[in-house]
Amino acid sequence: MVIKQVKEWIIVLLAWLCSLILVASVFTILGYLLVRGLGAINLAFIFGDTSPWEAIFLGRQVFDGLLPAIAGTIMLVLLALFFAIPLGVATGIYMAEYSQGRLKTCFSIFFDILASIPSIVVGLFGFSVVVFLHKYLSDQIYPCLLISALSLSFLVLPYLIRTTQVALEAIPRNIRQTAPALGATKLQNIRYVLLPHSFSAVISGIILAMGRCAEDTAVIMLTGVVASAGMPRSVFAGFEALPFYIYYMSAQYSDSQELAGGFGAAIILLIICMMLFSLAFFIKKRFELQSRRIR
Repeated sequence: MVIKQVKEWIIVLLAWLCSLILVASVFTILGYLLVRGLGAINLAFIFGDTSPWEAIFLGRQVFDGLLPAIAGTIMLVLLALFFAIPLGVATGIYMAEYSQGRLKTCFSIFFDILASIPSIVVGLFGFSVVVFLHKYLSDQIYPCLLISALSLSFLVLPYLIRTTQVALEAIPRNIRQTAPALGATKLQNIRYVLLPHSFSAVISGIILAMGRCAEDTAVIMLTGVVASAGMPRSVFAGFEALPFYIYYMSAQYSDSQELAGGFGAAIILLIICMMLFSLAFFIKKRFELQSRRIR
């Protein structure tokens, strides 16, 4: 009995130590970014020599500030999620509720392989698609924001599929069988019972996909991002993005000021991710509140 208690105490102690190490690592990284990059963040760093009013309302282009990269990053993430969420959630529902036997096993293996593909390979595939379309469909097709968003949506699909599938399969049997026992169809059961119960886990998958879209550099380097594109004109044009700016500055900086700009861009990217995560968390809480009122 004493030995068992000692083992449990050691396991709890190790768990606390691992948690403290993780939290300390996160705060160390954040603190390092703040120390190195916070001093570089100001209005000129974001808007350049353009007034904030003219820049925000597109009165003048910003070529020496981060505003185009900020706008390009937000548009890229939202556009990628716009393509990925419906397909990923729908496929996850199919895997959990309709697919069976060998077909489900084959799809599971395929999605696991898809999740393990390096992002640079996905970027190369997107670039190959652009080359093919440019040669055989229209010579006006070039790497652009749309191609980058489609490539990123392909990259994050496995996360959305697996998260949705696991969330639906984890619902208890008694909840799963209540609506069909009252005469509901399978589709009605999914729509009104299963999805509301698994919505929190689905949102977690969306948040994970959102973070992956915001930070990936390899895909966008091959499919449309450029150094000085200005504000995104359309989804068929080149664009700027914060991950590429950070990579460019950290790889080719000429003085400490430019390197500090890379750290400042990293801080801004973290702020954008936190804002998007907060929006997703707010939607999740609102949906949970509405579900409780319905019940």
